[in-house]
Formats: sequence, structure tokens, C-alpha cells
Amino acid sequence: MNREELIKLLMSKGIDVLAEKYMDEAKDYLSRGDAVQASGKAYRAAEEVVKALAEKYGTPEYQEFLRKGRWHTYLLGRASKTLSRKFGDWVLSGWSVAYDLHVWGFHEMKYGVDHVAAGMEVIERMVKEARRIVLGGNE
Repeated sequence: MNREELIKLLMSKGIDVLAEKYMDEAKDYLSRGDAVQASGKAYRAAEEVVKALAEKYGTPEYQEFLRKGRWHTYLLGRASKTLSRKFGDWVLSGWSVAYDLHVWGFHEMKYGVDHVAAGMEVIERMVKEARRIVLGGNE
């Protein structure tokens, strides 16, 4: 399956393809030595996974998002915990690492390329697991 076919399939299954896009961008920034931008893009990839899965499975956090009209960070954190109970620790681990990179890698600019790379491995697994669930229907 080529990338375009994968994107169409993911969209038809209700998963946000932005996670894939942001992960690719994070890898690109990392390869160029830009730990700050890589951190920001990796966070966005994890954020999109949580949002898409919360929507697809109608979590209480998604319902609250609909009432409030926006995703607050605490809702994403809650959703990652709800989704972890359903799918496993990879959701919570991915979100926790992403939030850490968002704060210390992106906003505070305290992480170097090696630190960000270690975190990105966890987030990449999160994106792959979400893809596996959507494509395989493994719920």
C-alpha cells in the first residue's frame, strides 16, 4: 500500500492523518539538528493521535470537547488515560513523553537532539499503534 492509499484508508476509518504528517516533520527537523522544532512536531503528532482516537471511540473527554468547543490540554491528558485503559500503556506513555517534549524541548528549549530522539521513539510507537488499531480493527 502506498502512502496515498494509506492516508485515504486512515481517513475513511476516522484517524487523523496529521499525526503521520507531524511525525514525518519531527524526524526531518531532528535530522537537521533542530531539537526545538522536532519537539514541537512530535508533540503535535501525539496530540492528533489522542484527539482522533478519542473522537473515534467517543470518550467522555471528546464529549466535553464538543460542549466546550476546544481541546484543553487537561482534556488531552484525561483522554490519554481513558484510551490507555482500552488500548494499553502506549497511549499514556506516548502522551506523557509528548507533553514532556512540548514543555522542556519546545517551550523551555532545554533538550538536545539525543534527548528529543529518545522521546520521539516512544511517540513514533504511539502513532504506529494507533495506525495498527485503525487498520486492523484490533480494539
